[in-house]
Amino acid sequence: MNSAESITTTPHHAPVQPIGSAGEALAHESAVLHVTGSASYIDDLPELRRTLHAAIGLATAAHARVQSINLDAVRAAPGVVAVLTADDIPGLNDFGPVVHDDPIFATSEVQFHGQALFAVLAEDMHAARAAARLAQVEYEALPAVLSVDDALEAGTRVLPDVSLRQGEVDGALAKAAHRLSGTVRHGGQDHFYLETHIAYAIPQEDNTMKVYASSQHPGEVQLQVAHALGVDAKDVVVECRRMGGGFGGKESQPGQIAAIAAIGALRTGRPVKLRLDRDDDMILTGKRHDFRIDWEAGFDDDGRLAAVRFRQSTRAGYSADLTGAIADRAMFHADNAYYLPAVAIDSHRCKTHTVSNTAFRGFGGPQGMFGIEEVIDNIARHLGRDPLEIRKLNYYGVDERNTTHYGQRIEDNVLAPMTTELEASCQYASRRAAIRQWNASSPVIKRGIALTPVKFGISFTATHLNQAGALLHVYTDGTVMLNHGGTEMGQGLFTKVAQVVARELQIDIDRIRVTASDTARVPNASATAASSGADLNGKAAQDAARKIKARLTEFAAAKFGCREDQVEFLPNRIRAGNTELSFAELAHAAWMGRVSLSATGYYRTPRIAYDRHTLSGRPFYYYAYGAACSEVAIDTLTGESRVLRTDILHDVGHSLNPAIDLGQVEGGFIQGMGWLTMEELWWDDKGRLRTHAPSTYKIPAVSDLPPVFNVRLWERGINSEDSIFRSKAVGEPPFMLALSVWHAIKDAIAAAGDYRLTPQLNAPATPEEILRSLDALRAHLASEAAAA
Repeated sequence: MNSAESITTTPHHAPVQPIGSAGEALAHESAVLHVTGSASYIDDLPELRRTLHAAIGLATAAHARVQSINLDAVRAAPGVVAVLTADDIPGLNDFGPVVHDDPIFATSEVQFHGQALFAVLAEDMHAARAAARLAQVEYEALPAVLSVDDALEAGTRVLPDVSLRQGEVDGALAKAAHRLSGTVRHGGQDHFYLETHIAYAIPQEDNTMKVYASSQHPGEVQLQVAHALGVDAKDVVVECRRMGGGFGGKESQPGQIAAIAAIGALRTGRPVKLRLDRDDDMILTGKRHDFRIDWEAGFDDDGRLAAVRFRQSTRAGYSADLTGAIADRAMFHADNAYYLPAVAIDSHRCKTHTVSNTAFRGFGGPQGMFGIEEVIDNIARHLGRDPLEIRKLNYYGVDERNTTHYGQRIEDNVLAPMTTELEASCQYASRRAAIRQWNASSPVIKRGIALTPVKFGISFTATHLNQAGALLHVYTDGTVMLNHGGTEMGQGLFTKVAQVVARELQIDIDRIRVTASDTARVPNASATAASSGADLNGKAAQDAARKIKARLTEFAAAKFGCREDQVEFLPNRIRAGNTELSFAELAHAAWMGRVSLSATGYYRTPRIAYDRHTLSGRPFYYYAYGAACSEVAIDTLTGESRVLRTDILHDVGHSLNPAIDLGQVEGGFIQGMGWLTMEELWWDDKGRLRTHAPSTYKIPAVSDLPPVFNVRLWERGINSEDSIFRSKAVGEPPFMLALSVWHAIKDAIAAAGDYRLTPQLNAPATPEEILRSLDALRAHLASEAAAA
């Protein structure tokens, strides 16, 4: 494989820094543990004596009344100690993160195939899972709504419809020189984290509970468990050292798993572990929201948009979960990188009798961008122009055409120079010409190329979530213990935040230990989501470090008889006037001088405010930008596709850790490629998910990596806002760069019709979908030929 990564040492740092300071390309803090199998996950924790194992009994109807449920055989099964139903919940039978419409256990009515009905507690995991299959349940079938189209026809919603209007859309469409319309669909996506959902609940003294949960949001799990147990938040402690992947799937979903384990632990007085196997995890937990997008666009002879209308309809599933915020963000990102003079967006949050969809990397952003990129591509093909020309023509401007449809001004627009740089470095123009020439002489294998941008807003759109806390202890030997509200799921957050502290205190990173996320140490933390982990927790940790640094500065100045501005923190040393000593020596001296070496830190994102009722304001602190160019080949006989080359240029500002950021760009792109090309969720007409294992649900493998994969961090990147060391978030934005693959596939399909027609393609672009698109194109050409 010919791939390249570009790491450039950021020039803004001081010439000499301690080992592992912010800005250094440092390995993940658990890298050695990961590759040696020594990293401890929840299932690796030593099980306490008398630990019980839980398994969930799942419903076998999509929508039905439960006429009777006989659990006698379950209770009598070998090894079974107890069976839990809704009647055993002492508190609230709900784990909904926003709306209370998500029961822990279904009662009289089942709302999706695979919904939890009961749980079995047994002496071992295998006994629990075997017993869970012995339940005898009788259902009275009710009408089931399974798809977005069904829900639109039936009028079923989990939340009210939302509409956004900016400008005179009808008038602009009527006056436009050209008008196009269409419908495009994309599927959902399973998170397919390596570690499935798991929780380990351990009863404590005085009716309190300790829960280990694989969760991106321990604070929310704490509240959900407390509500289920009927106790206060102070009576529940939730801890998570690391997750084996999350991608949004462990934001709202872990509450149910943790609550069941805790209810079982309270009922029996014994520790309870609940770990889902892969099939149950995929059946029981939410996915990325799939969308149907109906659109209409008006534009001039050059291809510049005059107005666009979207109807975004998403399958929410049976409950609201996080659909409101996800559908809102899809509306925000309906522009991607393009100025929309007039826009109308109607958002339908459809209720279906399928598992409730949930957060997934991008959180509605990819869905919104998918729609506008379809519009831009169709305009280009209608006019016979290069889609990249139409993209650049419609980019947001710098001094004008620079306000979004929700009223936020684009203040740091770098799209044009980034695109120009990537266009030149990947030789887009010459390769596009060569591909067209190659296609003319290749009747079966067709190639395509596309270059697409991304502009992604960074912040929680729920303003109150943009806050974070941290706890920092300096010990008398000069070592540091750091705790913050973020969670580690492999993305390198703990490493980056430790690097922030290393830079502030000017100590080597191996002097810092980051401890498990713990609701008893940092309370009320927001989820590690929305690409905000380093922004929020890095700033909170910086605040705590600066407090301690200020105390040490004041102490050193007084002790060594100099002014505070004469106290200088050097790598692992302190210079106070004419005196120089190690950081450890200063820490010990400060302790002897009764100086507090512990501090809490806090941060709240400034300059953001959004009015949910008027759909306007400044929901995002800043934007992250990127661009990708992908080249693909398709086999027009089999529908198979292959990515031949991808070039990426991504803006992370002043990178906190270029090695980790490159990994996030690469991984995000490949995961997005999976969503758009191969990851297909399929429910049958009875509402059963039939793709619930690696045998039927395909994610990208090593062999799917582009043979030529050039990824660079933009050297000119800088955050105009006062983020942590002027860095930018990197978790979600690169995901959308995979749209370049999908549009390259469309370009290859268009080649089969000599570029005279616009292909109709939905995502994922599986071989079957590509063949369907090719068949439709050929049928249209045949019809034209017959008419001639």
